[in-house]
Amino acid sequence: MILVTVGMQLGFDRLIEAMDAIAPQLDTPVIAQTGKGTYQPQNMEARVAISPREFEALVAQSRLIVSHAGIGTVLTAARYSKPVVLFPRRAGLGEHRNDHQLATIANLAGRPGILIAENEVDLAPAIKQGLALGDISHRVSEQAASLNRAIALFIDTGKL
Repeated sequence: MILVTVGMQLGFDRLIEAMDAIAPQLDTPVIAQTGKGTYQPQNMEARVAISPREFEALVAQSRLIVSHAGIGTVLTAARYSKPVVLFPRRAGLGEHRNDHQLATIANLAGRPGILIAENEVDLAPAIKQGLALGDISHRVSEQAASLNRAIALFIDTGKL
């Protein structure tokens, strides 16, 4: 299963539309958390919101995560050793206030398990590459995994 997430604060119709176009070509189900977007997908299961507990369960079950370039999703993918395709929001397209997500992908590009799709044309090849990665747990050092768990715990609870 592929899990698509756009975060809870904003919709991201460009990503959802692009995934909806690609979904019929994939040999795996696609579940999308669409946020406050207006586009209604036809080719994948769509939910406006997913509870934190269910989101974690879906991440654990997924083969790949496709997401806006939100650091929370990156950390969650790392915690579960799941490959992630990052598709950044762009301020110039009215998708965010600034281009911090472009800065995020610039800093994360090339890291194990993180694939970048800067636009719709890049998305299908990045998904194919991400699905081919399979289990990436062996690609993350124990120190990095420990740091990821500590940061995620701090984000979730405020405690280390």
